[in-house]
Amino acid sequence: MLNFTRKKTVYLKDLFEGDHVDIHSHLLPGIDDGAKTIEDTNSLVDNFLELGIRHIITSPHIIQGVWPNNSDIIRNKEGEVRPVVIEKVSSFRAAAEYLMDESFRKLVREKDILCLKDHYVLVEMSYINPPLSLFDILFDLQVAGYTPVLAHPERYLFYHDNFDMYAKLKKAGCLLQLNLLSLSTYYGKGVNKTALRLLREGMFDFVGTDAHNSRHIAYLKQKFKLESTEIAQLKTLIKNNKTVFAP
Repeated sequence: MLNFTRKKTVYLKDLFEGDHVDIHSHLLPGIDDGAKTIEDTNSLVDNFLELGIRHIITSPHIIQGVWPNNSDIIRNKEGEVRPVVIEKVSSFRAAAEYLMDESFRKLVREKDILCLKDHYVLVEMSYINPPLSLFDILFDLQVAGYTPVLAHPERYLFYHDNFDMYAKLKKAGCLLQLNLLSLSTYYGKGVNKTALRLLREGMFDFVGTDAHNSRHIAYLKQKFKLESTEIAQLKTLIKNNKTVFAP
């Protein structure tokens, strides 16, 4: 006999309960593929408030040759934006999302890292393939006193048929951050399937919107159909964000 699991409809706004801490977004204007202007920033922040996000740690890309940001560029842009944004939200600050490559290893050695909070560092990989020195990078990062938080692991297609790699990443001290858009098929069915499996198996540690634009916001406001176990795990992750990253 077939056993169908009943799914429930949920909205992120209801789960956030008006005081969510988002740790992954691209709100600083004009320095990566996120907000282009301060007007875009304002619009995204207003929509965050509608969703119940009151604390924002925004995380522009640092990718040499593509988005060659550095700590000074990000801090300066944060200083420009802060007077406008802080009037609306409870807290606002900038960190960064680092591509794990050799230039990142140099920043780690120099301890020129913008953390999400304390020692937590948001990192990502190429969508084409992982760095050859991935586990060396993770080791060096932790030796330097940092804790890696891997952004959107469900989006790395090269791991979809090698699911054991997620456990190896966790064993190597890497925490995992779910992109909330992956709860839909926004990134494709394969990403959605992997995200839900990781969620059910309790592999994620935190969540992030990874909001870049109004299209992302529209999806974040839609209803999600999830199993009870998936909703329970999602609530735990939302709580983790508040526990670890709230000011």
